[in-house]
Amino acid sequence: MSAVSAWAKLPVVVWVRRQFAPNTLQITLLLAGIVGLLGALATVAFREALSGLQFLLAGHRSGMVELAQDLNWWQRLLLPTAGGLVAGLILQYASLWVPKKGSDDYMEAIAIGTGVLSLRQTLVKSLSSLCSVASGASIGREGPMVQLAAMFASLVGRILAFPPERLRLLVACGATAGITSAYNAPIAGALFISEIVYGSISTATLGPLVVASVIANIVIRQFLGYDAVYQMPRFDFVSGWEVLFYMGLGVLAGVLAPLFLRLLDTAKARFGALPIPLFLRLALGGLIVGVLSLQVPQVWGNGYSVVNSILHTHWAWQALAMVLVFKVLATASSAGSGAVGGVFTPTLFVGAALGSLYGIAMNALAPATASVASSYAVVGMGAFLAATTYAPLMSILMIFEMTLSYQVVLPLMLACVTAYLTAHTLRADSVYAKSLRRNQVAGRWLSMTGEGSEMRLSSLAVDNEDNDAVVSAADSSDAIGERFVDTGYRNLVVRAQDGRLIGTLDAASWWRRQATGKPELWTEIVTPCKALDGDMALVSALRSVGKMHADWVPVTGADGEWLGVVSLPGLIEIVTEERGSE
Repeated sequence: MSAVSAWAKLPVVVWVRRQFAPNTLQITLLLAGIVGLLGALATVAFREALSGLQFLLAGHRSGMVELAQDLNWWQRLLLPTAGGLVAGLILQYASLWVPKKGSDDYMEAIAIGTGVLSLRQTLVKSLSSLCSVASGASIGREGPMVQLAAMFASLVGRILAFPPERLRLLVACGATAGITSAYNAPIAGALFISEIVYGSISTATLGPLVVASVIANIVIRQFLGYDAVYQMPRFDFVSGWEVLFYMGLGVLAGVLAPLFLRLLDTAKARFGALPIPLFLRLALGGLIVGVLSLQVPQVWGNGYSVVNSILHTHWAWQALAMVLVFKVLATASSAGSGAVGGVFTPTLFVGAALGSLYGIAMNALAPATASVASSYAVVGMGAFLAATTYAPLMSILMIFEMTLSYQVVLPLMLACVTAYLTAHTLRADSVYAKSLRRNQVAGRWLSMTGEGSEMRLSSLAVDNEDNDAVVSAADSSDAIGERFVDTGYRNLVVRAQDGRLIGTLDAASWWRRQATGKPELWTEIVTPCKALDGDMALVSALRSVGKMHADWVPVTGADGEWLGVVSLPGLIEIVTEERGSE
């Protein structure tokens, strides 16, 4: 029996399931608040663990840049290399020992998955990320924080046996709590999931996301206080004509952001092509960061302290340009080598440095019209973020909440929209395209006429004894409950002891049956179904699965021979790869 199944059998959990239907608004909002609390606590725990590691390495809890500046040259080389080596060993070998159940990407789990996030895989990746970030890798700590928060939300939903559609919403609430806690941005946290992951702002999802965000922000205020992430100096318009300068900054960010994303993609491809183990790739990425830090120690970490320095002190343009170039190379090396972490915060760093350089140039060209360089730096952060995420509204609110400066909003709006439109014209994919590609094109597949793919459904059918989507009519009620809790599937396929197909068992119907006091008679609620023909094309199969509202459906041959089962996420994955190669 798994730990999740054991929790699901606790009397209080059973009572909650019987008193509240999992698809009611009241229980959804209540649990959104609970996962907001858990998500905030998860981010606090990650911060403290990272701070503790830095204290062990340096004897103080200052930032990564300060740590790099205090080290000797050989220590700057050794620490990122050793950290990458340890992080890679954890990823390569711990992942082999830890069985994977569910997705290890919260965006995928929300967009097309069942909402089940792998607990053990998430913990392994978080431990690897701690080693990378604490040793100077040029990635953000916020990505693992959000993943942890989403994982705890998934765990809550699985214990309460939520159906997949509600479990996905709960995971989205957890991710929102993680973003809010990481950036102290409750409004942008909710909009990040709505605008980027869901692709639209819906009242059905926004309510729970807001509740999770508010609770998370309250918890973070209690633990860490409330202050702007970036201390913004006074922002003033010098002239109304200056709006043209900010539009120019948006165009510049929109042109350079696709090049930055292409560099990240190239780095990942080059590192992935190296004929060496994963742990050596991460060690190599750390070594490159160490070499770059010999000249520019500011490349270590996510760069909060450097951005605040750019906003409040005067930088020579030569030094600023060097930091910008070296930071881009360090981020490409860390992310490309496979280190677990986000590029969201390094993107803000690049935008700040780019905006400051642009502001210096505008002051040189039109000193009577342009504001100080720090004003362009903060607008540059938002513009570059909008140009990489393709989420201008979220970018505007994120920078506003991180600076608490209302004066910056008007030029920020103009620059973000301009940057987004420019970047979208030059590159179709955002920085999160890989995680969301399958969700973005799923709607187009379902509207196709059926022409295209020559692959048949029979080639995808899974039929083996370990398949967790198929159960026997002879299985006990306890076994069925454990299977639903462990997998989070919306339905299971039921076969007789002689192998004959009986039908499908819906999760919601099964839990309702549990509440009647006659759980052992669960076979009475199995719904007869017709198996899909193994000779069907994939697009036709996708349409059929969508109509059946099932995660798993049986497949048989022309003569009724049992071939196995197929899943909607599996079909989408195959079609995605096929469409992407065209």
